[in-house]
Amino acid sequence: MHPARRDHRPLRDTLAQLNPVLRGWGAYLRTGNAAIKFGQVDDYVAWRLKRLLVKRHGRNLRPGQAAQWTPAFFHALGLYRLRGTIRYPEAANAAL
Repeated sequence: MHPARRDHRPLRDTLAQLNPVLRGWGAYLRTGNAAIKFGQVDDYVAWRLKRLLVKRHGRNLRPGQAAQWTPAFFHALGLYRLRGTIRYPEAANAAL
């Protein structure tokens, strides 16, 4: 899909397309020491989604409306969170 056409898709559809990618990264990288990077990716994804909504609303953006679009707002809508998904090798082996 052309990037310009993504702007008008419902936010839940965008999240549904984004979540499998985030889950895949999380599954592949969670056994390492990636806690800091996972936090950075979570923050970046929320920032990009906020920018998408600001661009989508354009001149119709009401005062204070963008302030409500926090990471917690996107996670409440179903955005997958990488924070807290780390599995350290010692813990994984101890469970076996």
